[in-house]
Amino acid sequence: MSKIHRRDFINGSLFIAGSSLLPFKNSNSSALLALDQRYYPPALTGLRGSHPGSNEHAHNQALNQTTEWGSITDLKEQYDLVVVGGGISGLSAAYFYQQLHGSDKKILILDNHDDFGGHAKRNEHDIAGDIRLGEGGSESFEYPHEFSEVVLDLLEDLGVDMDRFESAYDSDFFKRHGLGAVTFFNKKEFGEDKVVNHPFCDYPGFVEGLMRPKLSNEDASKQAPLSEKGKKQLLTVLNSNPDILNIPKSELNQYVQSSYYFDYLKNILGVDDPGVLRMARNSVVDYGGTPELMTIAGAIESGALGMEYFAWKNALEEVGLDGGYIDNKDTYNVEKPFIHHFPDGNATIARMLVKKMVPNIGPGETVEEIILSDFDYAQLDKSNNPTRLRLNSTVVNVEHAGNPDSSSDVFVRYINGNKSYQIMGKNVVMACYNMMIPYIVPNLPEKQEMALRKLTKIPLQFTTVGLKNWRAMKEMGIGMAMSPGNIHQAVGMDFPISMGGYEYTKSPDDPCILHMRSCLLGETVGAPQVDQYREARYRMLRMKFIDYELEIREHLGGMLPKKMFDFDRDVASISVNRWAHGYSYGNPGKIGRQPFGRITIANSDSVNSSLLHRAIEQAWRAVNELD
Repeated sequence: MSKIHRRDFINGSLFIAGSSLLPFKNSNSSALLALDQRYYPPALTGLRGSHPGSNEHAHNQALNQTTEWGSITDLKEQYDLVVVGGGISGLSAAYFYQQLHGSDKKILILDNHDDFGGHAKRNEHDIAGDIRLGEGGSESFEYPHEFSEVVLDLLEDLGVDMDRFESAYDSDFFKRHGLGAVTFFNKKEFGEDKVVNHPFCDYPGFVEGLMRPKLSNEDASKQAPLSEKGKKQLLTVLNSNPDILNIPKSELNQYVQSSYYFDYLKNILGVDDPGVLRMARNSVVDYGGTPELMTIAGAIESGALGMEYFAWKNALEEVGLDGGYIDNKDTYNVEKPFIHHFPDGNATIARMLVKKMVPNIGPGETVEEIILSDFDYAQLDKSNNPTRLRLNSTVVNVEHAGNPDSSSDVFVRYINGNKSYQIMGKNVVMACYNMMIPYIVPNLPEKQEMALRKLTKIPLQFTTVGLKNWRAMKEMGIGMAMSPGNIHQAVGMDFPISMGGYEYTKSPDDPCILHMRSCLLGETVGAPQVDQYREARYRMLRMKFIDYELEIREHLGGMLPKKMFDFDRDVASISVNRWAHGYSYGNPGKIGRQPFGRITIANSDSVNSSLLHRAIEQAWRAVNELD
């Protein structure tokens, strides 16, 4: 077996056991101790995201109705504001409160994970001394042209220069190295391991500068490892366009918004080949949603199989979903390019927010200066900090000290290291998963509780793989590989970003990070979305690291030439960022996010979103709802 499993297990588990899960000293005075100076979770590999230890208490509370957590240690700590959740929204809420009420206000941020940032997770891979950065979740600014004044003001405060991304993103990288979009068919599902130089979908359009396929639809279909019937049906799908519908343009808008993508494939195009349907179902990757239950408009927007942008451009424009792709035969480009990435994704924003509130966390004053800054996590929970951040702390109860309408204080109880602690806040912002709030906050109005319970989550998986070199990727011309037969539906080179002294990989001989990603779905095609997400979530959390390693081993080993790639030799590290509760699905609405006494509700969940700017906006709203 590979050395990866053993090394990741040892580095992760011993590191945590030695320093992170025991941040408190159990003394008569219940004094808090800061995290050990060796504590640095971004460098951990293995199972990350919803890592072991981060969700067990929440699951006991939600699934087993657990309400008793043993004896409570009252830390006698009082804060002006307690924030539940240390993701982008929670960090923004703390920052906004400080800006509105003064930097001397006492704030405590509690988070159940071993790192701050929520889905904005920083992955560091040490490959023979070369630190490679990647994102383990929230990766980019999406739709920056739509950012509100609140978001733009915050980014300006943090020192983010939106124009800087134009020079930081190497848009010629993929073309310079001949890297394009392909499809990898694996032996298990398609009978043979085979790479076809065509993505068969428009999802690669989300990577600025990636080379377009040189194979025609006809040639690519012939090369696909499908039956002859399947090859013909695949070609039909690839060549489809609105003209096939034979409906007036005036009715196109309504049709694409109300008709289902799979109905279109089966009933209009006559697709029944299981291989083609599998390709369609696994073509939208991390966009969220189940393709068989998507509308045609949703399938077009997410780049599903056969929904080629230029063929459906008019339909997109009709429903206001124009992606703005530039008609370029060589590379994927859009009028508003998808280039707003930091080397570690939106973790840079999380780090900058923490830096603003805990100045001693590490060197650097600007966004670019902190990209390579070594953060000292021991500074996060110092008693002399006006703003403190306490990790590995799962909040299980938030309750007013009396009538919610008149109470001036809120008790907050949390679990750390299987021990129960209590602190008090004058105000509380719940910036956690919104569907957990009814379990944590008792006596919510019935309508609000029901609204919050409507929310569920789509399981999202971002895996980063540290490679000692990418010569095999270069040889195969792979910038991104769609993989309809694998757990990870897409694998590809990281975004080519150089910023703040960090240099993206230059040569195929240099180390790099591969990104492997997917939104896991249920096995029963056509089952209700909520049921599929639940099934996929359970399947994700049951998997151990060795299960993921084996899948990645087979995936990369089957895709890359054996003469140039050897898993044990060329793979240095793996970080599996499991987000069992990833994208939001179901909207709590105004009723769900309304204030409750001295408790307000933030998080992008509040507006059925998973985008950075929505998280910031909801933090602003929640803080301004406090007296």
